[in-house]
Amino acid sequence: MERCFRGQEVERITQVKKFVLDTSIIVKWFSGNETDTEHANKLRRQILEGFCDITIPDLLFYELANALRHNPNFTPEDVQASLDSVFDMEFDVRKVDNSVIAAAIDIAFKYTVTVYDSYFLALSQLEGKPFITADYKFTRRIKGFKNIVHLNEI
Repeated sequence: MERCFRGQEVERITQVKKFVLDTSIIVKWFSGNETDTEHANKLRRQILEGFCDITIPDLLFYELANALRHNPNFTPEDVQASLDSVFDMEFDVRKVDNSVIAAAIDIAFKYTVTVYDSYFLALSQLEGKPFITADYKFTRRIKGFKNIVHLNEI
């Protein structure tokens, strides 16, 4: 038995946990000395070992590239190598969808948050999958949503 997050055992073959993953977690895989890096790397190992099935919007790649581009320790080659490693993980990547963007816009207006942050949450809500994030400022603003897992709970 392994764990996808504290207190929830997962059987390797028959029970794979499904999540929508936020860019804030993947940035930690490459940026090093950030808060919750240990939790992010633990989740990455669980994903690579097949214990968790991850869905992401294609927006994640743009956000990740932009975040790493603004890291002074990264070269263009480092950014591309990081993106390549995420592509290699073969996540379930979703293209922009009208119903998801409509839900994201509603969330953004209701909670005064960005549409691109709301898109990940809307995708998780519409697919019925928990949303894992390390963006605690965002989650403080969107109280009331179910199935949000903070990275530090993993």
